[in-house]
Amino acid sequence: MMNERDMSPRFLRVLFVNAMAFVVSGCSMAQTESFTFQAEMPENFTISPVAYYASTSGDSCSSKNRIQSGQSIGARPVEFKLPLTDTTRGCSMVLTNVVLHIRGQWGTRELDMSLQRAGISIRDEPTENLRPFPTSGPLVFQGQCQWFFRTMGPYRYIVKILQCRALDANGVVQKSLAGEALQRDQLAGKTVKLVLSVADKEEPYYNGWWLETPKGWKACTGLWGTNNEEPCVKPYKFIKSFKMPDGRDCTVYPNCTE
Repeated sequence: MMNERDMSPRFLRVLFVNAMAFVVSGCSMAQTESFTFQAEMPENFTISPVAYYASTSGDSCSSKNRIQSGQSIGARPVEFKLPLTDTTRGCSMVLTNVVLHIRGQWGTRELDMSLQRAGISIRDEPTENLRPFPTSGPLVFQGQCQWFFRTMGPYRYIVKILQCRALDANGVVQKSLAGEALQRDQLAGKTVKLVLSVADKEEPYYNGWWLETPKGWKACTGLWGTNNEEPCVKPYKFIKSFKMPDGRDCTVYPNCTE
């Protein structure tokens, strides 16, 4: 137990300095600015944002640091707090962009999935492409994912490939990835939200390799003399069967039987 003799002036000075350092540190942590990222995801989709930071002084640590911000679970919508600044190895850093890793699960097995990306970029100067935040509520940007199907392997199993693109204000699919550019000095305390949807209809991965019929899509063959999926040419020939992910032998997709 400490007694009065231990409370020397030198000890008190050290104690005071440590206490002030703790107070300053606590204040700086409390003052760390951040914004909230939210995402509304379709069923069987998850999202994982990775925040990238760059040095404010041009030190060698710039562009080599990133913070894994976590992964969404089953909650709808998912939400993450993203700091606008960071300190790594003594470097003062600012947020430059956030890469949003999207994972879509199309089957029951762990490998029955496909990956895509979206993103948020941070700008210091205003440009024509920067949207202002609304007076209330989050700034929302939208994207739409499309599933493409194809056959693969000697047994011609159906697999699916995911493609996610931005939607404009009229809901028209764009060629660019879903994303938003934001102005740094408008971000603190704000909420940015991605609303992601999935197209109602799946499409063949190879354009012109499947023929759409009233019963479903049929995979063409015959151009190169194999029994596999090939470009459609007249007179049309179709592969005898392919396998659905559950092992069923089918002749049309997705109905399986004609």
